Amino acid sequence: MSDRNPLLAAVNSQSKWLATTLRDLVLIESPSDNKPAVDEAARLVASLAAGLGGRVKFHRQKLFGDILEARFGPARSARKPILLLGHLDTVWPLGTLRIMPCRERDGRLFGPGVLDMKSGVAMALAAIRALSQLGVRRPITLLLNSDEEVGSPVSRPITERLALASQAVLVLEPAQGLACKTARKGVGGYRIEVTGVASHSGVDFASGHSAILELARLLQTVAGFTDLRRGLTVNPGVISGGTRANVIAQHAFADIDVRIAHASDAARVDKLFRSLRCADPACKLEITGGINRPPMERKPGTVALYKQARKLAADLGFQLDEAATGGASDGNFTAALGVPTLDGLGAVGEGAHAARESILIDHLVPRTALLAALLASI
Repeated sequence: MSDRNPLLAAVNSQSKWLATTLRDLVLIESPSDNKPAVDEAARLVASLAAGLGGRVKFHRQKLFGDILEARFGPARSARKPILLLGHLDTVWPLGTLRIMPCRERDGRLFGPGVLDMKSGVAMALAAIRALSQLGVRRPITLLLNSDEEVGSPVSRPITERLALASQAVLVLEPAQGLACKTARKGVGGYRIEVTGVASHSGVDFASGHSAILELARLLQTVAGFTDLRRGLTVNPGVISGGTRANVIAQHAFADIDVRIAHASDAARVDKLFRSLRCADPACKLEITGGINRPPMERKPGTVALYKQARKLAADLGFQLDEAATGGASDGNFTAALGVPTLDGLGAVGEGAHAARESILIDHLVPRTALLAALLASI
């Protein structure tokens, strides 16, 4: 790969800064459920963004970390900004660094959150730094949420508002292999709770009405909701019930994960769950939950962004494919609004949410150059 490409050369000159920034971010553990920890990561990024000329704003939160918004480029412009979308929270609890230290080995950088998605945050800052070095000025909004790993309960309206004011959204989530992401499934969660009638299983068996048995019948029905041809899957991931082996269970519940590839399936799935009924009239049923992230469908705006990114990647000397995934991101929200959204523009690596979480160091510079090229050309 040649440095004759000015953007690639500019990003290459930022490689040490990029590596240092990434390590500093990984060394700040930031689990979603620990506000002070996430806020510490946000303060570091805010300081770096301000040093790059960013106009920094915090959306203060009580239960979750503060949400960071940084704006770059001219304060007033006829052009809509590009929204760089990411998050600072991770799935890893405090203390994980003791057993998963930030370390480099065999061309990889390991550490909690390094792939998902501290690397994407560092890459965004390095891309903006490289553009500034080249004198490229265009409106850019960097939004880093604090609650993405737990469903974005407080950040979603902020994300949607900024997306609607933007020309396009570039999501800093990890790549899918080497590919960017042009489609993601929507995600939902349902809880089925059954209340039966308890009794002694030896002395008064006939008086009991088992919530466990009723739940088992219902789950057989729920399993039939899966339709692989449509990309619709239903998974009872947690089940619990009863108190003792000699007591007919009065309570039982199941938590169920739902994934949909098509927005039209949200109402269909909800209707199926709401239509469930107990076979035993002595049992009572309660259904809660629903679809909380719409799918990111492969639509023309996203396809156009991908084609542009593929050409820019070729100019930088590498091939960029596209992929669909069953996982979701905050890009689901922006794509569902009709705003052109391209996801998976972060680092290349493996093991998100796993002990082997790592990135391939050699891909950091070219992928960051691609991000900068998109910002400069959209």
